[in-house]
Amino acid sequence: MKRRIRKRAAVITASTLAAATAVSIGISTSAGAAPQKPPTKAQIAALFDGWNAALKTGDPENVADRYAPDAVLLPTVSNKIRDTHAEIVDYFEHFLENKPVGKKIETIVNVLDENSALDTGLYEFTLTDPDTGAKRTVEARYTYEYEKRGGKWLIVNHHSSVMPEG
Repeated sequence: MKRRIRKRAAVITASTLAAATAVSIGISTSAGAAPQKPPTKAQIAALFDGWNAALKTGDPENVADRYAPDAVLLPTVSNKIRDTHAEIVDYFEHFLENKPVGKKIETIVNVLDENSALDTGLYEFTLTDPDTGAKRTVEARYTYEYEKRGGKWLIVNHHSSVMPEG
């Protein structure tokens, strides 16, 4: 009888320790739930392609929908911090008038965990003057902070600034 109690206590202790360790390193212990895998760096880098495609639609709401409701945008060609959906839409209403086409020059991705990542680097935009059709290129540095919310990757912080030595 004592043997059975000790054996059962050892099994319970080992199970509890394993579960506590799993939780402390971020592994789900829910029955039947497989632990989530972090995204690859390529998957995070490709989020820019979706954002850039949204720019090409010319629809500011389409672009703004890629941002979380509590996102902060520090835009390239505006001095105003945009921290509401309406302010982000307003920025893109004006920015999209120039038919921007973005292109990454250099990117560094840091996957923080299965639900968050950073993409930072250099990009350029080709802008077309709506009146004259003249094109110009703006080189900038950027940081996108992404979070996976409700199964969807959203921008929670986006900082873009014109290159200081350009």
